[in-house]
Amino acid sequence: MLVLASASPRRQDLLRAAGICFEVQPAHINEDPRSNETVKECAERLAREKALAVAQVRPHDVVLGADTLVAIDDQILGKPVDRSDAIRMLRMLSGREHQVITGVCVVANGQPRTTSEATKVTMAEITEQEIIDYVASGEPMDKAGAYAIQGIASRWITRIEGDYSNVVGLPVALLWQLLRGRAGL
Repeated sequence: MLVLASASPRRQDLLRAAGICFEVQPAHINEDPRSNETVKECAERLAREKALAVAQVRPHDVVLGADTLVAIDDQILGKPVDRSDAIRMLRMLSGREHQVITGVCVVANGQPRTTSEATKVTMAEITEQEIIDYVASGEPMDKAGAYAIQGIASRWITRIEGDYSNVVGLPVALLWQLLRGRAGL
């Protein structure tokens, strides 16, 4: 059985769409970045910590941990803490390219395997009123980088280079390769 160490509805939707059966058992870890940690290192560490936390209580299952981060100019944009933080992030992203990096860790038979996927995303310029209206919709409030590519914000995404599902929250093709090679699924 695959156990997802996250309560993210987006990740669950992606797994279901790919025909991957799973159970959910959220991991409760500190998700703060460490000083001098790159975005990739942070995403992979958080994914590993989530997977290992759940693997401790589910040692006979295959456990998936994942963490998606948005970065611009090497600055991590996590989930906004409030409306003004979401506005700040969207202003930073407007008219610019940024990276979405998802760390993925699969633990099978007590052995973790961790990797990550990076996708470049280009966002069109967004007017101040569009930003205010978007934040008022509530959609950006629980999303890294304060936007959801599969939602209203799709209208501003002019280009992606890489895995679309990674930007949604889980690089499904990469995960499938891990599961096939690691967990025997």
